[in-house]
Amino acid sequence: MTTPSGPERPHEGPPLEPVRVLRPRRTDALAELFREFEREERGGYEPVPQPAGAEDRTQELPPVPAARHASGIRRTALALAVAAAAVAGFGGALLLVERDAGDRAAPGPRPSTTAPVTPAPPAPAGRGFLREGDSGPEVTELQERLLRVPDVYRSGATDGRYDAALSAAVARFQLWYGIRGDETGVYGDDTRLALESRTG
Repeated sequence: MTTPSGPERPHEGPPLEPVRVLRPRRTDALAELFREFEREERGGYEPVPQPAGAEDRTQELPPVPAARHASGIRRTALALAVAAAAVAGFGGALLLVERDAGDRAAPGPRPSTTAPVTPAPPAPAGRGFLREGDSGPEVTELQERLLRVPDVYRSGATDGRYDAALSAAVARFQLWYGIRGDETGVYGDDTRLALESRTG
């Protein structure tokens, strides 16, 4: 005796979709086209009558001159240009080497060809690096400036103490504005310059 099957479990997973859909096509027009093609092949093409005197009016085109000569000239010009550039480059390199050797042989101090380096202006008195653990009016000024930049200093305390929240705000400002000259979270010269330029 067979046992009745229980209710079918629903199919788990994505629904099955047909892979290929077959649609009936009209082949009558295609068959007719093939029949016409076969008729033309069997019978050949029908001749087209030419008007009288048409044979006399046709002329043969002159042969096209070979482009070999022009491309040869182009190749030669390109080779000459490359050779001239190579000679100029080597000549320039030799002149530099000779000049450098002459400079080494000359006694006395060597003249400088670069612009003189000017030292950076000193920071105003009382300004320097501020880091976590510092306190004072400079830290208060930093906190007030950071409050003017949106979403940088979220806690908003202006108590004059450089705590972890202020260090995180300085690091966030350095990251957002691409400041790389100072240590992360430290208010140094590069960070000070960038912050002062953005907050007036």
